[in-house]
Amino acid sequence: MKKKFIAIVAIASVVFAACGRNDKANSTTKAEGDALLIGSTFPLTGQYSNYGTSTVNGIKMAVDEINAEGGIKGKEIHLEFLDDKGELTDSVTNYHRLVQEGSQAIIGTNTSTPSLAIAEASVADKIPVITPTGTEESITKDKDNVFRACFTNPYQGDLLAIFAKDKLDAKTAAILVNSASDYSTGIADAFEKKAEELGIDVVAREAYGENDTDFKAQLTSIARKNPDILLIPDYYEKLALITPQARDANIKAVFLGGDGWDGILKTMDPSNYDVIQNSYFTNHFSIEDTDPKVQEFIKNYKEKYGEEPTAFSALGYDTVYILKQGFEKAASDSNEDRNAAIKSLDFKGITGAFKFDENNNPQKAASIMKIDNGAYRFDSTINPR
Repeated sequence: MKKKFIAIVAIASVVFAACGRNDKANSTTKAEGDALLIGSTFPLTGQYSNYGTSTVNGIKMAVDEINAEGGIKGKEIHLEFLDDKGELTDSVTNYHRLVQEGSQAIIGTNTSTPSLAIAEASVADKIPVITPTGTEESITKDKDNVFRACFTNPYQGDLLAIFAKDKLDAKTAAILVNSASDYSTGIADAFEKKAEELGIDVVAREAYGENDTDFKAQLTSIARKNPDILLIPDYYEKLALITPQARDANIKAVFLGGDGWDGILKTMDPSNYDVIQNSYFTNHFSIEDTDPKVQEFIKNYKEKYGEEPTAFSALGYDTVYILKQGFEKAASDSNEDRNAAIKSLDFKGITGAFKFDENNNPQKAASIMKIDNGAYRFDSTINPR
């Protein structure tokens, strides 16, 4: 794995040297004088652009607030956004470009594989890197300079198993997993292990490929087992295809999923909402949270962008404040001191209160969301065991 990423970094470095400036997106003015340049790379076009746009909106709002209050240690934040299209090579190329331009921290990206590539590329530079939403466990593992604002895939899998046992009283479960996705397999593997520990019988586990659109064979096999719950850990584009086919296969189970479900209501035709009625998924925050700080964030976001924030928006917003607090706490402006200060934070944000663990993962509760009559409803909070 390391050899593969080293090769990618080497290629990206060559590409960077030859690239022009035509793939820059939503860039602010380059930092000049007494300013703090923060670079970011997100999928602003392509299949993951909804995630990228939501995250960037949260980042922009946080930066505007911080600059209005005087910046970080008196320095105005200047942002630069590059579009990585959700692609691994583009993400690494963007990382090198942003560092070359003088970025003092990197925010990005959304999905796990490109986030891991950036993390691997950054270790030698020691520059602070935070992914708001990259959930693959290895992104931060053994990397002193790499952090995340979200919880990990295995963490979600554990919490979903606990929820299935404690709240749904599930006796049996089935799993339908995207075998080509680290996100999907990471949640599925942890869920299966935890479910068995808790006494839930995993009666079926079926897999599909990234480009599959017909899931009849897998779903028919699952239907024969008649499970209480069906875990489908994938992103909402794929879920919009799978869930109607699951009901057509006569699966009566309650659907469970990870944070990739956030956005499914925008993707599915409202005429199909009945197939995901009473489904549950883990998420990082809820717009129904009565915390005044959360409600103020939601109000300001709606005023700024004309829509409600997603969990990706909230995670992007929190990421900027993690950097702010870490940079202000640091003993100096060196990368080493900044990384140590971020690591030591006792952070309270829109997506919860947490400290970082030994691998720079936030240890925090998850919100369980229920899909009810075409809306996301807060169901409960689940803590790890």
